[in-house]
Amino acid sequence: MTTAILERPLTAAAANEASDARSLDLQFATAEEMHEGLDNAVATLIETAKDAACGILVTRLRPGRFTVALDESVPFGETYEAIAA
Repeated sequence: MTTAILERPLTAAAANEASDARSLDLQFATAEEMHEGLDNAVATLIETAKDAACGILVTRLRPGRFTVALDESVPFGETYEAIAA
């Protein structure tokens, strides 16, 4: 399990699109894209997590494919990682 603190904001368009989202489905072609994209996705959901009083779960579905979602089983203020079976 990991707790993430992020400093990179999303672009204005992406932030507006995801501001009300509770879950983001992401796919990446390279490791660099993956790290930056996951950081940005978690940063996007942090504001929504404050309102929902829950944490964030990052789930690896398969190589390069992830879901970043608010999850009530994750304590508020924390980000957990999981691998789908």
